Amino acid sequence: MIKMAKTVTAKKRLGQHFLVDLGVAQDIADTVDVCPELPVLEVGPGMGVLTRMLLEKGRPLKVVEIDEESVDYLRKNLPQLGDDNIIPDDFLKMHLERLWDGNSFMLIGNYPYNISSQIFFKMLEYKEFIPFCSGMIQKEVGERLAAAPGSKAYGILSILVQLWYDVEYLFTVSENVFSPPPKVKSAVVRMKRNSRTELECDEALFRRIVKATFNQRRKKLRNSVQNIVGKDSAILTNSILDKRPEQLSIEEFIELTLQVQRELQDKGELL
Repeated sequence: MIKMAKTVTAKKRLGQHFLVDLGVAQDIADTVDVCPELPVLEVGPGMGVLTRMLLEKGRPLKVVEIDEESVDYLRKNLPQLGDDNIIPDDFLKMHLERLWDGNSFMLIGNYPYNISSQIFFKMLEYKEFIPFCSGMIQKEVGERLAAAPGSKAYGILSILVQLWYDVEYLFTVSENVFSPPPKVKSAVVRMKRNSRTELECDEALFRRIVKATFNQRRKKLRNSVQNIVGKDSAILTNSILDKRPEQLSIEEFIELTLQVQRELQDKGELL
């Protein structure tokens, strides 16, 4: 463990839990070694424990931090980072394509727990710029990201992320390596863009079907799909609709979306 100057107060509204274990920080930083040619963007550096490890990699590095107190701390204590590389902004509102003149970069962080899912949805919006992402999140979210069909953790986040990324759950982290310690364990995950370049079906409709079915995950798929296609649809006779959403693979969701898409197009309800 390391002791840090008590100069930044962890703010509950920002979901801040500062990592104070150098070993864990090093293990997280080392996940960027898989793509040594790319610059790195760190989200939520706090007091810079992970940032220091990333600086040792000798890679182009920028950090984005919404907390003014943390920004001041970083400017005073990590001069080697450079003021131009400290971005005082809300990651969720940033235009990420502007960071490195439209070039690809890696995303990493000890992500704020209260917005971790939103961070990954933001990543999906910029998936063509982010071929790799790693970092620490609450254990439950890590399990959902990496979950396979048939498991209780498998859901909307699993499908929408795994549609475009291969996800690895690397290791679990004790709550005791943070200040203040969170009430849950954490997980370090790694995501790498898969080989999918385009979706065979309408992506907006795919998302609509995935969200609609998992919002009623205890019911058979037929209940949710009926609300989209209508009670008289021939699709409703498909035996796959006897399953519950967590039983379907991503490819099966794509095939289901294609069936619904064709029907809605025939009805003139989908352009």
